[in-house]
Amino acid sequence: MARFIAPRFWPTWIGLALLRVTILLPYPVLLLLGKGIGRAMFHLLPRRRRVAETNVSLCFPHLDQKARQAIIRESFEASAIAIFESALSWWGSEKRFSHLYRIEGLEHLQQALAGGKGVILLSGHYTTVEISGRVLILHLANFHPVYKRARNALFNEVMTRARERISAGALENTDMRSILRTLKKGEIVWYAPDQDFGMERSVFAPFFGVPTATLTTTARLSKLTGAPVLPQFSQRLPGGQGYLVKILPPLENFPSGDDVADATRVNQAIEIGVNEAPGQYLWVHRRFKSRPPGEPPLY
Repeated sequence: MARFIAPRFWPTWIGLALLRVTILLPYPVLLLLGKGIGRAMFHLLPRRRRVAETNVSLCFPHLDQKARQAIIRESFEASAIAIFESALSWWGSEKRFSHLYRIEGLEHLQQALAGGKGVILLSGHYTTVEISGRVLILHLANFHPVYKRARNALFNEVMTRARERISAGALENTDMRSILRTLKKGEIVWYAPDQDFGMERSVFAPFFGVPTATLTTTARLSKLTGAPVLPQFSQRLPGGQGYLVKILPPLENFPSGDDVADATRVNQAIEIGVNEAPGQYLWVHRRFKSRPPGEPPLY
């Protein structure tokens, strides 16, 4: 970590130190603090708010303006809460989680692992993604989260070290060899492909009915290794009750060999988790940035 002593990293060090201190606060206080910051972010980040408004309008056209705004406001609050949940996930003790969650469908995962070809846990960018990963790690010794490298080098280093310390090993999303090797060893790869990475290795498939640039990587990994794909999602329960983590049975007849059909199945699986708690999805990402030829930009 010596390379991060330069003054340009000092603000990040201060932020990380403050974040780590927050794990000493009672859980209800963290929720209240996150909600307050999220409400401020809603007003202070107009560009992100407009992205969220566009996304929610496209995905839930049947809802009126008031209902869509409620989803967006909750999403900002949930995103801020997720910051403190990340601190709990990285540095909190197992004791902090013992009464904060329940898991449904763990038997599906155990049955899939018995096949010996590894398992792809297909998830999405729900705001509970970090905390649910920590919950699953408590029950799974061979759990490998796949991550996208953060732009801030110091933050990326701290995040990666924390994930590697509590899991069987974190995998960068560009390191396909390591991901394949992990699956071929019969282990679990957690993967969330629901971001717009452009059209390289992507096809347009519907996400809430909107043509969306969708990676074909999920089907390709499954085809190369024989690993079943199990949808997984989570949600933050009301009233400070903690978290519900769900694992669904494996996708049947997947991959099919049809890239668009397989990408559609992936998006449909992620939609299930979004519909369970629409306000807890990361709506500020420009999910529909890439457009089919001839279509105007949406943002």
